[in-house]
Amino acid sequence: MSGDPPGVGRGILVDHGGAGTSMMGGAGEAALHAGGGIVLGHDQLQLQAQADEGSTRAPSRYEAQKRRDWNTFGQYLRNHRPPLPLARCTGTHVLDFVRYLDQFGKTKVHLTTCPYFGLPQPPHPCPCPLRQAWGSLDALIGRLRAAFEENGGKPESNPFGARTVRLYLREVREMQAKARGIAYGKKKRKRPPPAPTSDHAITIGGGHVVNANNMQVQQGMQPGT
Repeated sequence: MSGDPPGVGRGILVDHGGAGTSMMGGAGEAALHAGGGIVLGHDQLQLQAQADEGSTRAPSRYEAQKRRDWNTFGQYLRNHRPPLPLARCTGTHVLDFVRYLDQFGKTKVHLTTCPYFGLPQPPHPCPCPLRQAWGSLDALIGRLRAAFEENGGKPESNPFGARTVRLYLREVREMQAKARGIAYGKKKRKRPPPAPTSDHAITIGGGHVVNANNMQVQQGMQPGT
């Protein structure tokens, strides 16, 4: 029989002093509590293992990109003159940030005076500026909008969902569509095949196709009628 007091089971001691983990009975647990150790039961140990596994799991590509975008926006606010706290950020500041990113764009957007305006594939290079593509900006605003609320921001005060930001993205989409000759129309969904009717067709000898209901009627008819 075990020497543990009634109601005290065995646990796993996690010693913060570097002694490692060991199985301890109830009598030894009380003494080791004074030494800075923590006794974990079996269920607690499983929960801790699941938490450690979740913390070490690599984030998805979307989550990693969202974190980088949020850090970049935070750096932009810190470099603002004067520095701008997040609580005072508005849709106007978001537009300033988006326009600031245009200098790092890689998409050629032709000016109206360019001879290649509206051509999807210009035959020669031109001096028109590079901009952030509309699709990249739209995805960026979506990630920052989600990150704002994940970091304690309220949905009703989310500057990335402001009406001015939505209108700006729409203007960029239309302008780039004309300048680059690219249509951003929605893809048409394929219609599903029509549902079969209640009358089932049956193929009989000779390649003739008759309706199942008609065949039942014909089978019920007497010869000569």
